Amino acid sequence: MNESRLIALLHAVRAGTLDIPAATRRLKSLATHDLDFAKVDGHRALRKGFPEVIYAEGKTPAQVAAIAKQIVAHHHNLLATRADRATYRAVKRALPKARYHEVARAITVCHRPLRNRPGVIAVLCAGTTDIPVAEEAAVTAEIMGNRVVRIFDAGVAGIHRLLADRGTLEGSRVLVVVAGMEGALPSVVAGLVSRPVVAVPTSVGYGASFGGLAALLGMLNSCGSGVTVVNIDNGFGAGYAASLINHLPEKGPCPVPRRAGRAKK
Repeated sequence: MNESRLIALLHAVRAGTLDIPAATRRLKSLATHDLDFAKVDGHRALRKGFPEVIYAEGKTPAQVAAIAKQIVAHHHNLLATRADRATYRAVKRALPKARYHEVARAITVCHRPLRNRPGVIAVLCAGTTDIPVAEEAAVTAEIMGNRVVRIFDAGVAGIHRLLADRGTLEGSRVLVVVAGMEGALPSVVAGLVSRPVVAVPTSVGYGASFGGLAALLGMLNSCGSGVTVVNIDNGFGAGYAASLINHLPEKGPCPVPRRAGRAKK
């Protein structure tokens, strides 16, 4: 169930072509799809604007394919992350329009692309080794209806590479910044722009990086204002958060909730 299908169902009830009990049964049937090994959330797109995303790692190819088939049966688009080639082949047999993003290790199905929002999401990474995590963020943001610009290998060891793209940075509505090692890049970017920065620490680095913990702690202790940090190697989480930010209205009044109570005389 997504917003357009819900609207169509409500129009059918109003027109009298669908009675209320039938509409109620249809809504209930779309809430959860039980596959024994997974309960697929049929209302995720209605609540969040995009259907449930599959985390493929740890699932068998057959399980991922079955979940993907169920999601696509009720929605137009699909995203699965942390997927290998074997999983992709299983999904491809079930869904011929499936596409594999090798670097991001992601699978997408796009029957009806979401309308691109006016804003641009910039996805940056410090080094070439960080690109897989950056690509996961970029693919996530794109399938969710965002225009994405990529700036790769622009770490602080050669700061002139970053400054060469300053116009792109300033023209973006939200920036996803991916870095390993000491994780300094998000702080630098946050000091250059007046936009939200979603920082992603990666597990790239030598021994004392502790599998990304050093970058994570560095980003959490950033002195750059407006930096929000997601988990280590979580490109998906960063791309999703950036998409939500980009989908917020650019301008508009902030409604003030009314407090219940006795009116003043």
